[in-house]
Amino acid sequence: MATDERMATDPIPQFPPGFLWGVSTSAHQIEGAADEREPSVWDAFTAEPGRVKDGSTAEVACDHYHRYREDVALLAGLGVDAYRFSVSWPRVNTPGGLDFYDRLVDELCAAGVRPVATLFHWDLPVTLDWLQRDTASRFAEYVSVVAGRLGDRVHKWITLNEPAEHTLLGHALGAHAPGRQLMFDALPVAHHQLLAHGLAVRALRAAGMTDIGIANSHGPTWPASGEQEDVEAAEFYDVLLNRLFSDPLLLGRYPDGIGELMPGDVHCDLKVIAEPVDWYGINYYAPTRVGAPKGAEIEFGGLTLPAGLPFSVREIEGHPVTDFGWPVVPEALTELLTGFRARYGDRLPPVVITENGCSYEGVDDQERIAYLDGHIRALHRALEAGVDVRGYFVWSLLDNFEWAEGYARRFGLVHVDYKTLERTPKASYGWLRDLLRARG
Repeated sequence: MATDERMATDPIPQFPPGFLWGVSTSAHQIEGAADEREPSVWDAFTAEPGRVKDGSTAEVACDHYHRYREDVALLAGLGVDAYRFSVSWPRVNTPGGLDFYDRLVDELCAAGVRPVATLFHWDLPVTLDWLQRDTASRFAEYVSVVAGRLGDRVHKWITLNEPAEHTLLGHALGAHAPGRQLMFDALPVAHHQLLAHGLAVRALRAAGMTDIGIANSHGPTWPASGEQEDVEAAEFYDVLLNRLFSDPLLLGRYPDGIGELMPGDVHCDLKVIAEPVDWYGINYYAPTRVGAPKGAEIEFGGLTLPAGLPFSVREIEGHPVTDFGWPVVPEALTELLTGFRARYGDRLPPVVITENGCSYEGVDDQERIAYLDGHIRALHRALEAGVDVRGYFVWSLLDNFEWAEGYARRFGLVHVDYKTLERTPKASYGWLRDLLRARG
């Protein structure tokens, strides 16, 4: 049955009572008001010519800082249970900076929307550096300050968002802030972020918090063929982008051969990194098809991957793609979740999908509706297969500053006119609203 026919005739299956439905954003991508906080590495990055494809910055972005009441009203109208936002470390470092989050959290609570706070979503203060071990300790100090201020109303916490991408794109390939091209010398960045996560869990526990997770990005890795060289390349890629960030958290160890590449007393650090979490967040967008190295630069997902990598990323054929060029493969979400359950068994806590979404133009965004419909069904199939999934967050509430892509990509359920800042709910907003209403 075609997707549009199924959507018209086949209601989405029921999810368990208490399943958490939400949407996500991040501070740097929507807040604006850059002159009312300290600068971040992203401010420095976007100030360099050629770093952002359309030459834009996030100085204003969606101006959520000044329009948050309007945006909370959109959340209330949507009918979601929860809103995942991020706290800007540079803003907290500014006198009075936490006042904004006080106001935002109060507005959310008054609207009956549960606040879910992410403590780091890539906007590192420009004075800090993840190559330095001390940044992990500084992060824990900042987390304590935020929890002490908001912990009476915010009860669900996310320590870090996508340390894999922040390591790979920001420090290995130079496509994101801070723009370094260290390749495999970027591994300490991964280790220090994971250490920061563990220290943050301890800081949150000390503040009395009992609902703590992380938002790691994951996707299945598919070998380009059954040939040994393609299989080995895919296994290496999977270690680098998936297991490097899940094994230490869930098993208390790095994949074979990785631990000795990390700085410091790795054995002791892993005890901190593996602090138990209450749930494990997964950001899912697409699988990756990987083969043996080709010995030349590769264009992939808007990036140019350098020659010399021990793998090459190949096109996934036979599936539609988003406006970003990412393949739309809902069944890979089921594969990912059941694979996690098989790998980690009882070490895997309950799972929350902390991001899932797509980039499409237009307000009548039927492609986004089809995307969400397919992925929610795929998520339900994982539940039926025995994976303990507790929630699903759509990325994103608003069109926003999409990092190095600038404003060229639109992931929002709500269209933002970047000249007037007018918000216009898209067809997908209405579809999700009706789905949530139908579920009571």
